[in-house]
Amino acid sequence: MNVDTQPHAHESSGFGEFIVLMAVTMSLVALSIDMMLPAFPAMARDLQPASPNDIQLVISLMFIGVALGLPFYGPLSDSIGRKPTMYAGFLILIAGSLISMFATNFATMLVGRFLQGFGAAGPRSVAMALIRDRFQGSAMARVMSFVMTIFILVPILAPALGQLILLVTSWRSIFAFFVAFSLFVAGWLHWRQPETLPPAYRRPFTLAGIVNGFLEVMRNGPAMVYTLVAGCVFGAFMGYLNTCQAVFQVQYGLGKLFPLFFGGLAFSAGVAAIINGNLVMRFGMHVLAHRALAFVTALSWLLLTATGLAGGQPPLWQFMAIGLAWFFFIGVVFGNINAMAMEPLGHVAGSAAAVIGTASTLLAVALGYAIGQAYDGTLYAVASGFAVLTSLALVLVVGLSRVQNKKF
Repeated sequence: MNVDTQPHAHESSGFGEFIVLMAVTMSLVALSIDMMLPAFPAMARDLQPASPNDIQLVISLMFIGVALGLPFYGPLSDSIGRKPTMYAGFLILIAGSLISMFATNFATMLVGRFLQGFGAAGPRSVAMALIRDRFQGSAMARVMSFVMTIFILVPILAPALGQLILLVTSWRSIFAFFVAFSLFVAGWLHWRQPETLPPAYRRPFTLAGIVNGFLEVMRNGPAMVYTLVAGCVFGAFMGYLNTCQAVFQVQYGLGKLFPLFFGGLAFSAGVAAIINGNLVMRFGMHVLAHRALAFVTALSWLLLTATGLAGGQPPLWQFMAIGLAWFFFIGVVFGNINAMAMEPLGHVAGSAAAVIGTASTLLAVALGYAIGQAYDGTLYAVASGFAVLTSLALVLVVGLSRVQNKKF
């Protein structure tokens, strides 16, 4: 279903600009995470968390805020429109950034990060619904792959940008950047993106309507299976995200070269997104995602085996070689999994984006936090998390494929 309205004179973004705008809008969460990674040691010195691994909560609280914000913004966007809902999210994101910027203790920092996440959930989830307003099925997967192509520049460049800011000033200036960038994106959205949900298609914002919408999503078996799959795969990735600063900077002694290696792995996922965008219309999102998940699982067990043989720390070249392949196939999975979960739910796109995003993110945060807290200076926790969670995701996908009698 395409419900685009006629744009105003100042709202005339073309397809290419639409892709870039959606990618930038959805990147706010990743930007708020990845720019902070090089700042962890300085933040830990200034804010003094109870234990070294607790600094990972700067990531976890952000994602918890995102997850808890999604149920609110999805139905609200179905009621008052996509753009007003996104504006509300930007305001809360900016408020959280300011609280974090001026935090003098770790607890205040976590409050600010939670609000940052709660605010960023608006642009992130509503952008998904906005895309679903205009595209569906493999066409949506193709658009999402192009979005991911631009989006992937964030993890490639954000840690380096954060490191650059740290070379010039303190970690607090990173939050000042978040404020300025959020204002820029909100202005771009206001002037160049037309509203995609006209009044005739809107649903009343009532508790009963929200509950019914959520129940409709949760009763859809395939959507829920793919939501669990997304949570498991994202949970493995969260385990990596929670520990990557310590792994690269401390365990492998790379110091300020950390952004280069982090960005290299992200670049591999970006290449996969480009390839996925070209292939998804030919082979279909299900076949590509299923096969990619099988490769991800095999590579996860390969990393665990290499870790065991090396006593917890395989050579850097070996870790990077496996990691580059792992991130490539993860890029294919991520490029399709949300479209697969939302495929049968276009008539409740806002609620679908909320339920799917909330469930998968909360599951991923819990799994990723467990992996992060188990980190002991070796790769055992990360590699084990990869192997177990991707295997579980693969079992779910194979089981669903057999129930639906689809080719794996």
